[in-house]
Amino acid sequence: MANIKINGIVLSESNMGDFDKMLTILTPNYGKISCVAKGARRPKSVLLAGTQMFCFGEYLVYKGNSTYHINSVEPIEIFYNLRTDLEKLKYAVHINKIVKDITQENENCFKILQLLLNTLYIISQTDKNLDMVLGVFKLRLLCFLGFTPKILGCTSCREKEDLSCFSIKDNGIKCKNCGKQDTSTIQISESTLSAIKYTVTAPPKKLYSFNLKEEALEEFKLLTKLYFDEKLEKQYKLEELF
Repeated sequence: MANIKINGIVLSESNMGDFDKMLTILTPNYGKISCVAKGARRPKSVLLAGTQMFCFGEYLVYKGNSTYHINSVEPIEIFYNLRTDLEKLKYAVHINKIVKDITQENENCFKILQLLLNTLYIISQTDKNLDMVLGVFKLRLLCFLGFTPKILGCTSCREKEDLSCFSIKDNGIKCKNCGKQDTSTIQISESTLSAIKYTVTAPPKKLYSFNLKEEALEEFKLLTKLYFDEKLEKQYKLEELF
């Protein structure tokens, strides 16, 4: 069978047989795919490094009846720091789970893969507040899934002043008066509003180029969690790894 060269990141790995692995890999053009890595658990396997969770690499694969099979891999980034910090690892695992849930095979996942890689890099290589990183990731991901918040004016009256509420139900910001009539609104500060606008519009490589003070961070954290869970119709909770 013809070999295919693809770039992708390992979202999950599980043992199969005595020495093999079954991987879930997110690719830009083929979406989420299942891959068998024969002998990857052998200590001297050439596939060992490139078949670990979080590894982003270039894979040479061929397609079998129901899964892909890996012939070789050239690791590009393994995000080593995620494996040495339990708190960072917890957030990275949580984000990986979300991506695994919302992606499918045979769909264009370029933007989602780019977002995931940028996010894992920020978690791995910086000391950015992890709750803020998670909030930004969730809000930007919702934009790709068709739930971009309306940020240019009040979603009810189109007013562009006194925008101090975010409506979970109506997908965007509202003025103070309209917000009083919507039980799904969350009161937000000017800083939180700026963070929402920036997250929605920022270039991919500059997505995390801002910080929030404690009060605005708590607003942003709550808003993004409620909005994300509501639109995906599922509650995502950060869970302890051990």
